[in-house]
Amino acid sequence: MSELPPQEKEFLAQLIAKINLHIADEEFGVAHLADEMNMSRSNLLRKVKKTTNLSVSQFINKIRLEQAMGLLRDSSRNVSEVSHQVGFNSPSYFIKCFREHYGYPPGEVGKHPETVVEVNPEQVSSKSGKRKWMPVALGIVLLFVMGGIWMSQDFFTEKLTREKSIIVLPFKNESTDSSNVYLINGLMEATLSNLQKIKDLRVLSRTSAEKYRESKKSMPEMADELNVNYLVEGSGQKMGDKIVLNIQLIDGAKDRHLWSKQYRREIRDIFALQQEISKDIAKEIQAIITPEEKSRIEKEPTENLKAYDSFMKGLDLLNKGGDEYLLESVRYFEEAIREDGHFALAHACAGIAFYYYDIFRSEKVHLDKLGTYADKAMLYDPSLGESLTAKAMYYLLKKEYSQALPFLEKGLEYRPNSSLIIGLLADFYANHLPDTEKYLEYALSGVQLDAGSSDSVATSYFYLRLGNALIQTGFVDESSYYIDKSLDYFSGNMYSRYVRAFVSFAQDYDLSHTRELLKIEFDKDTSRFDILQDLGKVSYYLRDYDSAYYYYERFDRFRQQQNLNVYVHENMLIGVVFEKIGKIEEGRQFIESYRGYLEKDQTAYKNLGFTMYYAHEGDFEKALSHFRLFAKEDHIQYWVILFLNKDPIADKIKNHPEFKEIWVRIEEKFWANNAETRTRLEEQGLL
Repeated sequence: MSELPPQEKEFLAQLIAKINLHIADEEFGVAHLADEMNMSRSNLLRKVKKTTNLSVSQFINKIRLEQAMGLLRDSSRNVSEVSHQVGFNSPSYFIKCFREHYGYPPGEVGKHPETVVEVNPEQVSSKSGKRKWMPVALGIVLLFVMGGIWMSQDFFTEKLTREKSIIVLPFKNESTDSSNVYLINGLMEATLSNLQKIKDLRVLSRTSAEKYRESKKSMPEMADELNVNYLVEGSGQKMGDKIVLNIQLIDGAKDRHLWSKQYRREIRDIFALQQEISKDIAKEIQAIITPEEKSRIEKEPTENLKAYDSFMKGLDLLNKGGDEYLLESVRYFEEAIREDGHFALAHACAGIAFYYYDIFRSEKVHLDKLGTYADKAMLYDPSLGESLTAKAMYYLLKKEYSQALPFLEKGLEYRPNSSLIIGLLADFYANHLPDTEKYLEYALSGVQLDAGSSDSVATSYFYLRLGNALIQTGFVDESSYYIDKSLDYFSGNMYSRYVRAFVSFAQDYDLSHTRELLKIEFDKDTSRFDILQDLGKVSYYLRDYDSAYYYYERFDRFRQQQNLNVYVHENMLIGVVFEKIGKIEEGRQFIESYRGYLEKDQTAYKNLGFTMYYAHEGDFEKALSHFRLFAKEDHIQYWVILFLNKDPIADKIKNHPEFKEIWVRIEEKFWANNAETRTRLEEQGLL
């Protein structure tokens, strides 16, 4: 980047001076800086981004950390003192930010050589300007900005390993008979399925490949977009009772054909053909196939070729999706089952089709059929990944979530490259048994296997899942990156904008701004009762109880009218708001219903809920006893760290010495887990 114009240099110098004036004020954020600069918030955000390629909150943190480095080098202050002096009231969070910025913790500053940069002290003005470290720190900041060293961050996708990564592109039907397309697609699907059983490979999903069915892009372009090393191309046709297939393995980066082979087989040898193709490919790229994987690849799904032909027709329709195709696919699966009653794969896929048909329906009309098919699949082949998936789906639809988990985990063991199972596990740990670390792990694993479908809307929601997993684990900037990417694919993704509102709070700590963003989304769709209750919650945190009551009362009225038993975990806050505006009896009803909810709660947040309940009741001894138990929980959501101290209920107890001590431990554990998660996922190639 060329050197900045003089007016932009002056703008940056003014920014730094304003930040330095409030360097010790943790609450000083985007809104305050905009006021100091006499600019609108949007103009400030846009200009800082254009000038530095950083968000305003990132820029402020950069200045704080540079000043912290100067203090640690040139004073006798300890880490805790420095953290408070530069606006980090949580030393553990300061340590986390410092480590991420410099690559080592603040306690090791003396072990690393100091970078000396000659600068003009008059470049900046600050009340702290007399300190000898300030010109160096600020000079480094300005040098980085003006020299273009602050570049945009390319997050996880650039770190994915390409070693033994492969995609099977859609096979082309070379027959003049278009009715044979299902057969060629079935051979492609079988090749993909066999390769997905090999743990030593990273095999991208069918949906990732599908968008290249009619693509004119070159192999290097596709390899770069998909971040894979190898691509498999195939074409074939049915000639009487014979199948002719041409398969090529290509080095994507070099656009070099590594291997090609033509297979001519009788239809009756279709299973041997499928096995031979996958083994030949694995051998060529030197993938290790364990004896167990070899056994699963060599297992023939049925001895009845007529049953298999019907199955392939059903599978082709199942992969298309849509209610009409799903029900039509079941008809072919049932034909296959009539030919071979022990055909486990056909039973499993029929169940999977019913799961997708019913998943978003309030009445699960095919739940019993799904259960029957899943049971038959498990009876005839309990080591089949699809059998285990269908059984897990049955329990998910029944809302017996703990029963689903072992089937998902075992299914992934048998099909380690299944983006379907990984997606189900990610959603499981997001919604049913919250665990931020596992949610993030599976969401990131999904990134490696599913490079996005041909459907931009589906891709948008895929990135939404990852963004949501990242923010819950404390990776704020990474989350912002993927939420923005989600909106790039589908700007109408209202759930991404919804999550974006809360990610913004994690960046600027401006609840009023978060509320404004939520209002914008609610005005677009006033049926969004989920946003309605969050508007009530944010107003509650702002101590704007009249507005909180306005939103909560509308939300509860809607909940009652629709007979919905949702957001019961928010009843404590609703009850407090009702009490605040004088509706004591109604408030008490909400609060006691919340206590009843806690009695049945099985999540990691049960004891936190009781902490707040008893704090509100004034029973601090019980509140602290539950808070001690909550402090033992691992992998809690970042929202707890962000919002607990802002909760009006906490005002009654947060100054209690033991509460403060426990809270420090919780924060420290959270950021320690965050650092450990980053290290572990980086070692696994997921970050």
